[in-house]
Amino acid sequence: MALYALTAAPQAMDVTALQGKKHRPGVYQCNGCREQFTVTVKTVFERSKIPLSKWLAALFMLTASKKGVSAHQIHRSLGISYKSSWFMMHRLREALRQGNFAAPMGGAGEVVEVDETYYGKQAGHAKGKRQGHMNAVLTLVTRGGEARTFHVDGTAISDLAPVLRTNLAREAKLMTDSAGWYTSLGKEFASHETINHTIDEYVRGNVHTNTVEGFFSIFKRGMKGVYQHCSEKHLHRYLAEFDFRYSNRSALGVNDLMRAEIAAAGIKGKRLTYRRTNEAQA
Repeated sequence: MALYALTAAPQAMDVTALQGKKHRPGVYQCNGCREQFTVTVKTVFERSKIPLSKWLAALFMLTASKKGVSAHQIHRSLGISYKSSWFMMHRLREALRQGNFAAPMGGAGEVVEVDETYYGKQAGHAKGKRQGHMNAVLTLVTRGGEARTFHVDGTAISDLAPVLRTNLAREAKLMTDSAGWYTSLGKEFASHETINHTIDEYVRGNVHTNTVEGFFSIFKRGMKGVYQHCSEKHLHRYLAEFDFRYSNRSALGVNDLMRAEIAAAGIKGKRLTYRRTNEAQA
């Protein structure tokens, strides 16, 4: 089990377990380079003073809650400060984020629904409902499969084309609404069918975007009901969180424990750090 592996001694290296009053439990020393380390080195858990048991509890709560779990809830449940729980949750979201996707979606001629929505406000704009001042979010969902969501600059073809060309196989059957920016992009794939919401058309045989709309429903209920506020600079991590849970949902045979173990496999090489007080502002 991946969760158990976090507390087990490294097996693939020539190491020595250091014991005694000068060394805390779990410290090892490489017999080659003589450097000391723990199993949390080069993971999102590195140099954290929060017990690993609480990290794993937070990981399980985050992955088992369909619409997410707030930092305040983690703060109350695990008995740690709100500041620590907020930073902990962002580290865990980083563990859920996939940098490079393994393969394009729709490679076997599957149906992929694509749609965009708007959430929050862009930095520098007053709060409001004008789409030009809100963050554009593009989601690709394979029917019966995974979701990939991206924070994009807008809905111009130049904004959407790189995402679709990188993440969709040419064999994919594309389904979108009747927005004009999908017209030319749809020609690059095996087929492209649209649904016209402006005339109250939502399903026409097998043609619809209800799957991706269902994803947006979960995303917005979680963001508004659980998290309530998200700045633009952190939005990509929240998107990764909702993508992860959707792509590893119970309908695909993934239970809560399995989902937590999959998440634990993503902790390596994704450490986040506080900005040092003597560093210049970015």
